[in-house]
Amino acid sequence: MRWQLTPPDWSVFEPYSELFSDVTVFVVVAVVAILLARALVVPLAVRVVRNRNRNNPTLISATETYLNVATIGIAVLLGLIAAGQAKFLLNTDSAILVAALTFTLGVAGQQVFGSLISGIFLVADPDFNVGDWISWPGGEGHVEAVDFRVTRIRTPDNETITVPNTELTNNALTRPFGRDSYRITEDVFVAYGEDTEHALLELQQVATNHDRVATEPAPATRIVEMGPDNVTIRAEFWIDDPASGDAAEVASAFRRRVKRRFDEEGITLGPPAGRELSGSVTVTEESA
Repeated sequence: MRWQLTPPDWSVFEPYSELFSDVTVFVVVAVVAILLARALVVPLAVRVVRNRNRNNPTLISATETYLNVATIGIAVLLGLIAAGQAKFLLNTDSAILVAALTFTLGVAGQQVFGSLISGIFLVADPDFNVGDWISWPGGEGHVEAVDFRVTRIRTPDNETITVPNTELTNNALTRPFGRDSYRITEDVFVAYGEDTEHALLELQQVATNHDRVATEPAPATRIVEMGPDNVTIRAEFWIDDPASGDAAEVASAFRRRVKRRFDEEGITLGPPAGRELSGSVTVTEESA
C-alpha cells in the first residue's frame, strides 16, 4: 500500500484572511506602542515628576502607575486605528453596545470607581505621602504605596495591609509625625504625702537633661488632677525630626529616668489605694 500525502486545503481560511491580517496588525502595533511607551515615555515622565517633586514620593509612584495603565488604553486605540477598526466605535450599533457596557460596569463597579477617585484625591493631597505614619479609625502604620483601589500600609507589627482608598478619604486621618517637631505628654502619679513642688521640679529636670528633648519650647510640668488616691502631674516636652519609633523610644527612656530619679529622691510613685471600712456585718444561718 502506498501512502500519498495531500497538501492541506488553505482555501477554507480565505474568508478569514482579512480578519487575521487585522488582528496581526492590531497586536503588533499595540505591543510596539506599549514597549516604546514603557521604555521611553514613562521613564521620562517619571524622571520629570521626580525632579520637580523630590519631596512627594506619592506623586512619583502614582505617576508611574497611572501612566502604565494609560499606556495600555492608548496602545489599544492605536492598534484599532492601524487595523482600520476604529470606525467600529463610531457605528450606531457599536455606540449603543459601548453605552450599555459602560452603564453595566458603572453599576457593578461603583465601589471600584469610588476607590479609584479616592486614590486620585490621596495622590493630589500634599499632606499625604508615601513613607508617612498615619492613623485612622481602623489602624495605623507607614504608607508604602497608593494604588488604584487600595493603599498599602505597613503596621507596627511589620504586617502589610491593604486599605480601600475610600476608607481613608471618608475618615479623619492623623499624621502625628508629619511636622518638624512632636510633643510628648507623660503623666506621673504621686502620693499626697509627697512634696508636689519637688516632684514637679524633678520631673522637669529629667525632661530637660534628655539629649533628644528640644530646648525650645522648653519642657513644662503642671498638676493636672487631684484624684482620690494620688496627685497626677504631667510633663510636656518636644522632640525634633520625629518618627514613630523615635517617639516611643524617647517616651520609654523618659519613664525609666523618672522612676530612677524619683527613687533616688525618695518620692513615692503611684501609691496603692487605701480604703477604710467601718460598720458591722451580720451572718445568719438558715436551716435546711
